[in-house]
Amino acid sequence: MADLSTKVIKYLEANGKTADELGPDWENPNVAITDDGTGAIIKIWNADALGVARPTEEQLATYETAGNIHESNHVVRKARKRAYGDIGDQLDEIFKDIDAWKARIQAIKDANAKETK
Repeated sequence: MADLSTKVIKYLEANGKTADELGPDWENPNVAITDDGTGAIIKIWNADALGVARPTEEQLATYETAGNIHESNHVVRKARKRAYGDIGDQLDEIFKDIDAWKARIQAIKDANAKETK
């Protein structure tokens, strides 16, 4: 099940906004999510700053699949980044044998496939 924060980000993206618009800082956020003991809820939603109405539960539910894919792909990106190794080492590898580097990177991508929409 996708986190509420991920579904909020997907809702904002669908409305032409970015995650950067969630707020200028932690002390003055445009959106704040908290757990009230029964689960995650939207505590703050600054519709004026965001230019988007606060989503209903039903609207957020429509982003469950997109949120799950986003979260799954985030795990894949982290795994790939670890497997790729240091960028300096990669540049050295490219200089020495670009074809071997391409094959290694492709094997990492194949072993850590992203979900598609």
